[in-house]
Amino acid sequence: MKSIKNTVIKSKQHKKPIVTDLFYKANNTKKPVVIFCHGYKGYKDWGAWNLAAEKFASEDLFFVKFNFSHNGGTLENPIDFPDLEAFGNNNFVLELDDLETVIDWLLNNSDYKNEADFENITLIGHSRGGGIVTIKAAENNKISKIISWAGVSDYGVRFPKDEKILQYWEKEGVSYIENARTKQQMPHYFQFYTNFKENEERLTIKNAVANITIPQLIIQGELDEVVKTNEAENLHSWNPKSELVIVKEMNHPLGCTQPWTATEMPVHLAEVVNYSIRFIKK
Repeated sequence: MKSIKNTVIKSKQHKKPIVTDLFYKANNTKKPVVIFCHGYKGYKDWGAWNLAAEKFASEDLFFVKFNFSHNGGTLENPIDFPDLEAFGNNNFVLELDDLETVIDWLLNNSDYKNEADFENITLIGHSRGGGIVTIKAAENNKISKIISWAGVSDYGVRFPKDEKILQYWEKEGVSYIENARTKQQMPHYFQFYTNFKENEERLTIKNAVANITIPQLIIQGELDEVVKTNEAENLHSWNPKSELVIVKEMNHPLGCTQPWTATEMPVHLAEVVNYSIRFIKK
């Protein structure tokens, strides 16, 4: 098993690095590529994501995970959120740009031409990342399959509807949300909202799902309190050819916590990974 951690990909759109990990068997055999996108207040090393990456690689898949450039991590510290200024300036369009940059970097990287099958690329996204990979799969014809883990179905409903709250946010220029684990006050600058409104048609996940013609797997936890099961059912209804799996008793983080100190994945994440591997190998 080969793992290359904290490789830096430079974005075409901005100066912040995209810190990236690669997991694969170095055996000169072209393997299906899997690119994983973390969710809101997430990062590539959160919970048991590294154990999941090792499992994918052990099944002869070329697994890639990365930090979005503005997720709040840095090259020196890709875990947690030392760069809250970057976090506050993040938005959905930036994340779509980052994912496109990672895909382009892979497709144009001769270092892995004998290890990765770039004609077979699956995108996986958790939570907010599920929406990002869904939109990207509808936009980029290089993508072969798409999988969402507890993926959201609508970004717009997550913004305040109360005009007074929006006006206050605009006046102050920033709103804050507390990170329950680190206790950091994490900023969202008002550009997060205006960028969404300016790109709302593109960022409406329903529009993307309606245009997806490649295989789509939707995995959702029965006990998810963050992204409810109706969101998975929405995704499935917009693309009846998709596959929907509801995992009994699974919560939003798929049984993971941060930090994850066990040597094995939690039961539900292992189940999700196995579903995903079977789907990719079909």
